[in-house]
Amino acid sequence: MTHHVRISIACRDDRGLLAAVAGRLFELGGDLGDASFGLLGEQAELVCVCAMPDHQSPEAIQKALAALPALKSGEVTVKPFDLGRAPTATGRATHVVRVRGNDRPGLMARLCEAFGELGANIVRMDAQQLERSTGTDYLIRFEAWIPAESEEACLANVANTAESMAMSCDAERVAPK
Repeated sequence: MTHHVRISIACRDDRGLLAAVAGRLFELGGDLGDASFGLLGEQAELVCVCAMPDHQSPEAIQKALAALPALKSGEVTVKPFDLGRAPTATGRATHVVRVRGNDRPGLMARLCEAFGELGANIVRMDAQQLERSTGTDYLIRFEAWIPAESEEACLANVANTAESMAMSCDAERVAPK
């Protein structure tokens, strides 16, 4: 029998980090499910769901991961994962929306509100600041579920919000109608 755990790791980025973590989980009998990895500056962050044999407690998994040299100065959290592992209908992206321009206070709040006003659900968001001679460029990529009945209005709302802040915006459908 197996149980599922949510693993969260934050540590200094290093080559071989993902290989070390995935290898240790495999040694413990784990099977990785949904996972997300990214860098925030020099810090690496990994969040994943993993099926583990029942004899592996969250505490034992945490201890085994924390012992990895790559994680020596990092934070490792392992907790039971009791929610469903398959996304709901609103958890599957129908669109990818990219916004780019100079960073400014309130930018993220206004863009997220533009999606929510018409019933969209942001499934994933990645943002990156790039220092330029003209200021800080902000690149934001949203994956969102947008209800079919408000697709056109929602995308126009997001684009208008971006344009009102002097940012460019493009969108594409990634799921069939």
